[in-house]
This record gives sequence, C-alpha cells and structure tokens, in this order.
Amino acid sequence: MAAQLETISIDAGLTGLHTNVTHITVCAAEPTTYALATLGSGSTTGALLGYNSFGAGSAFGAPGTSSTSLRAVSSAAVTAGTITTSGTAAWWAAVDETGSNLYAHGSLSATQVVTAGNTFSLASFNISIPQH
Repeated sequence: MAAQLETISIDAGLTGLHTNVTHITVCAAEPTTYALATLGSGSTTGALLGYNSFGAGSAFGAPGTSSTSLRAVSSAAVTAGTITTSGTAAWWAAVDETGSNLYAHGSLSATQVVTAGNTFSLASFNISIPQH
C-alpha cells in the first residue's frame, strides 16, 4: 500500500524555503549546485549573473494551500536585483547564503540579456508539492 504524506510533512519541506532562503539569484547556466548559483559566471565554477538579498524569512512566505491538491510557498517579487556580470539570464535559484545551500532552481519564462551595474526584476512565483 502506498503511503500518503500529510500536510505537516509536506510543510516541513516547504518551511526550509520560508525560513532559510536569503537570496534569489539569476544565472546564465542551470544552477544545479550552490556554487553554480552563487559564483560569478566569470569563474570556472559559477553561473551567477545577479542577485537579490532578502534576508532569511523574507524571500518566501509560509507554506499554504495553492489548490485542493497542492501545498506551496510564494516568493517575494524581486524589484531591484543587482546585476554583477553581463550575460544572458536563463535561470533563477533560491539559496541560503548563511548555510551555503541551494534550495530550488528553475528556468526563467524567457531569457534576458543583462548588463553589469543594472538591476533586474522577477515576478513572484510559487514552488509547490502535491498534497495527495
């Protein structure tokens, strides 16, 4: 018989995003590791083009129901992120710089050429886990 996770178990995973993520970054390549998400694309191990620092507990809201079958957290919108390296942004990442952890990443809805010294914005988005 297959087990079903209860809301408390699902929320435990989503709570890490809410309580620990400090930054949302934009990257040139898929940021599958913390190093890729946080080191500049000019390095041999990084893809980072820019970041927005929120501080722990401010990048994502608390877990809640987004539909009858999903539990989710919503990100804060990025309104004035800092571009540190010129390139083409294609990915985002949610990282905890205090603990050096990558919590989530995904592709942007469209790539965007960015220039060092400029700012970027990113609309709020959801990260969800099926409830049943």
